[in-house]
Parts: sequence; structure tokens; C-alpha cells
Amino acid sequence: MEVKSRHHLRSDEVREIETSLEDALGVELDADTYELVELEDSKFDIVLVNGDPMVVYIDDEPFLTVQGANAYPPTKRVVTVDAGAVSFVSDGADVMRPGIVEASDDIETGDLVAIAEETHGKVLAVGRAKTTGDEMVGDSGKVVESVHFVGDDLYEFVV
Repeated sequence: MEVKSRHHLRSDEVREIETSLEDALGVELDADTYELVELEDSKFDIVLVNGDPMVVYIDDEPFLTVQGANAYPPTKRVVTVDAGAVSFVSDGADVMRPGIVEASDDIETGDLVAIAEETHGKVLAVGRAKTTGDEMVGDSGKVVESVHFVGDDLYEFVV
């Protein structure tokens, strides 16, 4: 991933990110610096929070990266998967109903969600919900489309 441009964000842009993440995920970022990194060969733009890639723009919507979600654990829009799903989700697979043990009831179809494993609560991926949270637990069907996961180019990105 090649950096196209990099600049510090204005205070109104920072406020917009902080408000969006607090509303969507219930997290409060507490940082000194926010820097937008536009990437040459990627559909994502990254925001460095105190120098670390904590926020990603997915379809112009700010959301936490996997690292960001582990540093600032979300209290909303979380899908929890069982141990059997961990290796698949970590490799970028979409999330299927049988692997889900719990999903936040505030999830709407089309929302970005954090996908966490049940044992330690660590976030493994970020995805887009294909159904509401209260319809995610069940026997069959794909319910979350993976967008960003442990080990992908975005996860491995270093400035």
C-alpha cells in the first residue's frame, strides 16, 4: 500500500470522526494527533490516531480498524463469533450464522460492524451487516460480509 498524501486533520474533521465513532460504536477516542493518510492503491483512507492506524474510511464512513477496535473496544455494533469461526474470520471469510454466538441488537442492515471472538473479546475483522443484529444468530446463511481483517494489507500497514 503506497501513500498518496498525508496531512493533519482540522479540528472540525476530528470532531466529525469522534462524534461518528461515539454514535456508531460507543467509543471515545482520546488523542493528540489525527492524520489522514490517502492511499494510492487502496479503496481505503486511513486516519492515524497518535501515529497508529486506528480509523479507516470505508465508503466514506469512518470506522475503527481492527487495531483501533482492540485499542478502543466498541460497546455497540459488535458481532461475536465462536472458536470454530475464528480461523475463517481471521482469513477474511464472510461470517455465517452458525458461527455467531451473539450480535448487538442495534445493528441495522448495511451497518459496519466489529467482529470479535468470544473467548477474549478481541476484534478479528470489520464487516458490513447483511441483516439486522436480532436476525444474525441462527442455523444458515451469510450475515456479515468481511471488509477488513487480521493479516490483510490494511492490518499490516505501517507508515
